[in-house]
Amino acid sequence: MNVHPRPAKPPLKILLCSPRGFCAGVVRAIDAVERALAKFGPPVYVRHEIVHNRYVVESLKAKGAIFVEELDEIPKSHAPVIFSAHGVAKAVSAAAAERGLLAIDATCPLVTKVHREAEIHWRRGRRVLLVGHSGHPEVVGTMGQLPEGAVVLVESVADIARLKFDDESNLAYATQTTLSLDDSQEIVNALMRRFPQIVGPHKEDICYATTNRQAAVKEVAPYVEAVIVVGSPNSSNSQRLREVAERAGAPAQLVQGRGEIDWEIFGSIGSLGITAGASAPEVLVEEIMDAFAERYDIVVETISSADENVSFPLPKKLRAIA
Repeated sequence: MNVHPRPAKPPLKILLCSPRGFCAGVVRAIDAVERALAKFGPPVYVRHEIVHNRYVVESLKAKGAIFVEELDEIPKSHAPVIFSAHGVAKAVSAAAAERGLLAIDATCPLVTKVHREAEIHWRRGRRVLLVGHSGHPEVVGTMGQLPEGAVVLVESVADIARLKFDDESNLAYATQTTLSLDDSQEIVNALMRRFPQIVGPHKEDICYATTNRQAAVKEVAPYVEAVIVVGSPNSSNSQRLREVAERAGAPAQLVQGRGEIDWEIFGSIGSLGITAGASAPEVLVEEIMDAFAERYDIVVETISSADENVSFPLPKKLRAIA
């Protein structure tokens, strides 16, 4: 009986970016939903995806969370409603209070910091310029901290040329927390050239997790033939990781799971970088590594650019059972 040996799998070196995946704000938001389910029992309503990740949302749905886009989708009940990590406009909090809903705010503390800064600038008589992406829930929430028209959105350097203010000496800027460091710095530099008296944040608005994950990708990209970013298409920080990888010279694909891997792109490579956006769970990274291990003889090396030991306490209404 002839036994045909299996063809040897081609070798593949995987450089695994560290840090990757969940940040402290995401961990806190997911914990908030799970603790609320434990404390109040299902259903627990969540306004908008708690974090931008389909896997996370589906797993919380299975435990009894109901996701809605607007509060008027919630029937009259004593069930709590949780605001997502991206933050909400003041009008949303006010509407929840008016309806007597038990609102639990899982806004990331680093987003709350941007809200507070914008409010302080406005109270001091400054017009606030927000660097960010139109329609992103974090931007909608930040702009909704102040009266309509008090915040001006700046999406690109080109936008700056069109800005006109009666009083250019009373301006301040803030940024969305999940932007590309390079892009946002370019916009901020252009703002400062155009409005030399503009006031910036005391401490960088772009969060530590965004910064660290982008730094790790920049380090890995020059040494690999391609990069996979694990994350959802509506996740700003995941999209920025893909852009950072491509800018650093590595073709990159953003995937939500192993089923989305484009094997045409990755068919003949000998080296691959893998990272994950701040709302992507590690189980998805492992699933993608397994998919490559089925096709290649893999060797994995972790490349670390920073150590993270940040954690945030749960929202006050949930701390008693922590």
